[in-house]
Amino acid sequence: MRYVFLLILALLPALAAAVELDEHTRHLPLGQHMRVFEDPLGDAQIDEVASPAFESHFLPHRTAVFNAGYSRSAHWVRVDLHYRPQTVQGARRWLLEVAYPPLDSLQLYLPDGKGGYRLARDTGDTRPWASREIGQGNYLFEVQLPTDRPQRLYLRVQSEGSIQVPLSLWSHHAYLEAQPGRLYVLGMIYGVLLAMLVYNLFIYISIRDPSYLYYILYIAAFGLYQVSVNGAGVQFLWPDRPWWANAATPLLIGATGLFGCQFTRSFLRTAEHSRWVDWLLRLIIVFSVLVMALAMAADYGVALRLATALALLFTLAVFAAGILAWLRGMRVARYFIIAWSALLVGGKINTLMVLGHLPHNFLTMYASQLGAALEVVLLSMALADRINALKDERAKILENARAELEQLNSELAESNRLKDEFLSNISHELRTPMMGVMGALELLPSSDTAEELQQYQHIATGSARDMMRLVNNILVLSELRAGKLRLQDQRFSLRETAARLQQQFDPRAQDKGLAFDLEFDEKLPDRVYGDGEKLEQSICHLLDNAVKFTSRGAVTLRFAGAVEQRELLLNIEVVDSGIGFSDADQAFLYHQFRQVDGSMTRRYGGLGIGLAISRGLIEVMGGQLDQQSRPGLGSRFCVRLRLPLSAADGLAAGRANGLPPSAPIA
Repeated sequence: MRYVFLLILALLPALAAAVELDEHTRHLPLGQHMRVFEDPLGDAQIDEVASPAFESHFLPHRTAVFNAGYSRSAHWVRVDLHYRPQTVQGARRWLLEVAYPPLDSLQLYLPDGKGGYRLARDTGDTRPWASREIGQGNYLFEVQLPTDRPQRLYLRVQSEGSIQVPLSLWSHHAYLEAQPGRLYVLGMIYGVLLAMLVYNLFIYISIRDPSYLYYILYIAAFGLYQVSVNGAGVQFLWPDRPWWANAATPLLIGATGLFGCQFTRSFLRTAEHSRWVDWLLRLIIVFSVLVMALAMAADYGVALRLATALALLFTLAVFAAGILAWLRGMRVARYFIIAWSALLVGGKINTLMVLGHLPHNFLTMYASQLGAALEVVLLSMALADRINALKDERAKILENARAELEQLNSELAESNRLKDEFLSNISHELRTPMMGVMGALELLPSSDTAEELQQYQHIATGSARDMMRLVNNILVLSELRAGKLRLQDQRFSLRETAARLQQQFDPRAQDKGLAFDLEFDEKLPDRVYGDGEKLEQSICHLLDNAVKFTSRGAVTLRFAGAVEQRELLLNIEVVDSGIGFSDADQAFLYHQFRQVDGSMTRRYGGLGIGLAISRGLIEVMGGQLDQQSRPGLGSRFCVRLRLPLSAADGLAAGRANGLPPSAPIA
């Protein structure tokens, strides 16, 4: 009687905490019905743990899934089951499932019928596949529960990785009926990963885009990681390699981070658009390689913890890179962000389920895998969209190239037209004085008086001078274009220069009925240093155009300026009341061999090189030539130039500006 009494006392706690089930029970989650004892040293034995003295060490667990995180301790899980059938009598066999394949060691202890406990099964992913009682990815144990008598089970769990114990009890029929759904989901996930891998492999072979290669490697690493954590790797790929079963998880996480970062850098072109994001991804790549090396050569627990940190950092960095690319206007970033959002949402749902904040059901159990499959599909769509974007960009580049080619062809045709026009103009301009020379020379022998002889000589001399002026202008322009024109700095008189210009162009203006006005600021110093000949030549071309294109009114030559720091800031203006020119004409005003009217029947003669020579000479001397005009209201050309007042200042200015020789002009 005393032993019976002691047995009843020992069973009283079990009777109070035992979870009841009957023959109609199909699936019973045990997370909230278990008690847990943490063994920090991992040296507690079953006899010690099962003794009544250890009763207070077991603490009740209130969430759906026991989650100890990364812990070096051994954890003892105790469950009291009370099978009370309503009709059918006799013991019945049940399936005890631990639905977390990455656990290193699980030991199930069952009553031995003598008041103690025996080791019924010792398994885990560090044990050979044959150690499993039932060959499934999750851990399955068959237990027999007697009728109307509580039975206590002990499960010892230890792992270098994360410790999670989603413990539940199944009837055989219910478990078999639940497997097709799980297999279909996993098959769909692995099928999507494999299909996307093969599809993108064919595209990579066709177009050789590095983004596709990195994406293929990312899918392969990520898919093998899913196989590893789901238990399919141990079941089908490496059943008798316990060491690799542990090392594969951090190794594949590192490979996923490595190829995922490379894919992100190539896909979003971070090196071009965001340098600091690119450097962050490079650092994560280095971190990934370190994790892979530690997975192969160092402690599994350390490698797995670093791999977990890598996964978090990698996911956030890649998502941030997508956001920044989208904010910078990259079209392909939208699918990229949606894809990573699907993965993050799926992982968050699964994490909340594991932590007990969401119910353990079909959706929450496979949320991360479904999110991963959706991510892979969306990333493939992103790659396809990237191809379309590249096609549009290439089409735009080709369109711009075609437009530029048409512009170049148009400019080439215009250049050819200008050359023809120049040859026509120079033939006409040279033929006129040449005919004057030849005609005057032919008439010289037949002249009867000294006046006729002098007149013919004057005509020949003037025509020859005009011809020489045309040739000199062409030679000056050639020197300017070749950059070989040299300045001759010497002292010269501004007043004498102005007087010579007035003497040269006043008669021509009077011949056309125009007034020629010279305005010279008396405050200007007379003697300055520079190339007076080139300055006079450039003003000559401006005055020549002013007289040529003015039919009534006046032509004004104005000299003004101010002395600053031993230099004269000289302003020379040529103002006329001629035909003027429009804003559109200003675009090619200084083009060589170009006139507003370039036809053979144009009203005004000339080669069209005067303004080009004027600007070239002024710029060689370090000055600037500007213009203002309105059609029908005349024009104003302004020369701004700095001229030294002494020879020493002139030499220093020439060295500082590097004027001789001149730079080539277009």
